[in-house]
Amino acid sequence: MFAAIRSHGCKAGLALNPGTPIEAVEPFLGEVDLVLVMTVQPGFGGQAFRDDTLPKIAQVDRWRAQRGLDLRIEVDGGIDLATAALCRAKGADTFVAGTSFFKAKDKAAFAAAIAAL
Repeated sequence: MFAAIRSHGCKAGLALNPGTPIEAVEPFLGEVDLVLVMTVQPGFGGQAFRDDTLPKIAQVDRWRAQRGLDLRIEVDGGIDLATAALCRAKGADTFVAGTSFFKAKDKAAFAAAIAAL
């Protein structure tokens, strides 16, 4: 499946919802370029970040290091400056910030702070 995606010059990834066990992505880690850990239940913006997703980020980061994998760990949902820092500390390197960005009074400063993480 992932080879077919790559044959078209695209990158392949997996998304992990909060209720899905982290072990569900493990068999595919060597085949993907990105693991997206959803830190809210997908469906609508403005939800609060779920702290219970942090161990999932840390586990993907451990697997990445142990296996020497070249994949990104992306987080999406309730991402603001504080939660991005928590996720970065667990190994995330790609951040999706929707509501917090669009509600920020100074979007350039917000974007610079996220980039600095």
